Amino acid sequence: MGTGASRNAEGGAHGGEDREESLDQAGGQLYVSLKMENYKKKGDLIPHVYGSVPLVGSWDSSKALSMERESASMWELSFVVPPNHETLDFKFLLKPKYGYTPCIVEEGPNRLLTGGTLQGDARLALFKLDNEEVLEYRVFIKADRVSPFDLAASWRAYQDNLRPSTVRGIPDVSIDAVPESGRGNGCSASLELDLEHYVVPAPSTSANSGLVYAANMAENPRLLSLAGVSVDRPATIKEMEAVIPDPSKVYSGFGMVESKSVGTFSPLQKQDSHRGLFVDRGVGSPRLVKSASATTFSFDLKLDPETKNSMPAAAGAVAAAAVADQMLGPKEDRHLAIVLVGLPARGKTFTAAKLTRYLRWLGHETKHFNVGKYRRLKHGTNQTADFFRADNPEGVEARNEVAALAMDDMTAWMQEGGQVGIFDATNSSRRRRNMLMKMAEGKCKIIFLETICNDERIIERNIRLKIQQSPDYAEELDFEAGLRDFRNRLANYEKVYEPVEEGSYIKMIDMVSGHGGQIQVNNISGYLPGRIVFFLVNTHLTPRPILLTRHGESSDNVRGRIGGDGVLSDTGEIYAKKLVNFVEKRLKSERAASIWTSTLQRTILTASPIVGFPKIQWRALDEINAGVCDGMTYEEIKKNMPEEYESRKKDKLRYRYPRGESYLDVIQRLEPVIIELERQRAPVVVISHQAVLRALYAYFADRPLKEIPHIEVPLHTIIEIQMGVTGVQEKRYKLMD
Repeated sequence: MGTGASRNAEGGAHGGEDREESLDQAGGQLYVSLKMENYKKKGDLIPHVYGSVPLVGSWDSSKALSMERESASMWELSFVVPPNHETLDFKFLLKPKYGYTPCIVEEGPNRLLTGGTLQGDARLALFKLDNEEVLEYRVFIKADRVSPFDLAASWRAYQDNLRPSTVRGIPDVSIDAVPESGRGNGCSASLELDLEHYVVPAPSTSANSGLVYAANMAENPRLLSLAGVSVDRPATIKEMEAVIPDPSKVYSGFGMVESKSVGTFSPLQKQDSHRGLFVDRGVGSPRLVKSASATTFSFDLKLDPETKNSMPAAAGAVAAAAVADQMLGPKEDRHLAIVLVGLPARGKTFTAAKLTRYLRWLGHETKHFNVGKYRRLKHGTNQTADFFRADNPEGVEARNEVAALAMDDMTAWMQEGGQVGIFDATNSSRRRRNMLMKMAEGKCKIIFLETICNDERIIERNIRLKIQQSPDYAEELDFEAGLRDFRNRLANYEKVYEPVEEGSYIKMIDMVSGHGGQIQVNNISGYLPGRIVFFLVNTHLTPRPILLTRHGESSDNVRGRIGGDGVLSDTGEIYAKKLVNFVEKRLKSERAASIWTSTLQRTILTASPIVGFPKIQWRALDEINAGVCDGMTYEEIKKNMPEEYESRKKDKLRYRYPRGESYLDVIQRLEPVIIELERQRAPVVVISHQAVLRALYAYFADRPLKEIPHIEVPLHTIIEIQMGVTGVQEKRYKLMD
């Protein structure tokens, strides 16, 4: 539900008969928009709608649905009516902005909308106030048939600034930008003061990566063991050195690149001798930017037989674009290496871990290779700062050796079917990067990702976290001694550090805090590199909690029916009241927090008692579309559609309901939600549905795609995801049995 632009005819609703019949046969649903207009609205009276199923579910005025302000004089409520409830019996009423009473019901008989056609004569909505004054509202009712394909596609119109965008008048995102104040009335259920009373154990398979040093989660060396088995020495950096062209003559940028997350611009060099591209075909993505000299594009369309079965497990446009990238260009372009560059304590490893998690969630086969982990396994954890001096030939050779080992492992994995390798090391000299480019020739495409931080406070915080968490200092009992050693190590790197100016690169400058910064890109093209840039633009490491919860128990839950748009059961209403108290206690000092729901009324009703926070309704958060199975029980599906039942049982991840969605489809439409969650610096409460929350939780917990349909997300339980510089931690609260 929410605001949305639509063509209105006063007092009536209609659609073409032929169009209605064809869409009925295609499973079309009735989209209804109700609007009221009045230029002399009194006080804080808010227009509402109440009536029969499925609009609200009863004639209880306390359950009336609030209309949303579309303009200074216009209020609107829009919704999709399930096919089995196309007769609506309703009335308008006015309610005070704060509290539930007194309500003023419109004069006259009920309004009846049958199959999209308004019964009776069109009329104004008249409200008689206590002082006998009569308020008049013009009424606009619009109804139209919409196919489920248009419904599923509406999320694609998503916009970065969260303004409601529409497909056929159906909003993707609706914002209540004005937080309500005060507290809800009539909340009979209460929580104990100690929220820890409701804590329950998280599943043992959840990834509380915040408790583990991020580098330890990276890939293990293929040929090294904890015992330090020796291996053949790779070619030295001198033997692999290649000539690096002068970047001022070869590599050109493209003038000014806008950083969409912070609204700033980054100057890059402007030369005309080579192309500098920033291409992203994704939804809600940055625009195509190219240099003035890049006037033509040519591709060699040759499908290598080796790539026939290498399509990632992504869905829809994501898979199509990934396959397109595999078909274009030389063989090495089908594999992508993101090579981190930056001084220690600049957030490289945490950035690598987040990017790995994001790409895996989208369905791209991705692995994180941390050279520090290779070094510790090969040479031990007791290396002092002297090991990292540029004038220590043994140390330099040892570090180049483990870097080459990690690169060999990564390219070998790519030849076995891997798609994206994240190569995590300082790579601070041009000679080291030159070695890596030489090793990658003919095997993979390299993009350098350089993290630059000029904020001394953030650097100091990261240094202290490093001493606390890194295995390099696990045996150092004196914190200050470890701090001095690491500062000496950092000084050794600073002496020889050379910023990236060669090849394809992305520079993240002061982006860690999320309060500003720049993204610079050079010679970046293709779907996947574009998605990576878009993700990095919108990510930061500011600590904040994200609370995930299903709606309160609904009437369809009680009957065991899937889908639908039912109201809350009595138990569900109790949970909604308990959730109010939980949010007030947990987020009492977080006034910048927000509440996100789907557009289905069971989530909206669960969130409605919560006051004091802005509420955002996302169509992308709607439950998985069960298509023709919507409203059925699993037993009914098994009995009436046995083939569909068995197909779903065999592969829940990829199974798509007839005229509905699969879990992979849900993941695809949730990507804008993930990007927005990454952008947020304040807490967010997400009230949604089981399939959707399974997919969101899998992203944060870094769970494999195949596990998503089986993740446990029980009713009346809150999953708290704590995001920050130390990774992701999880806590669960069970408010009701």
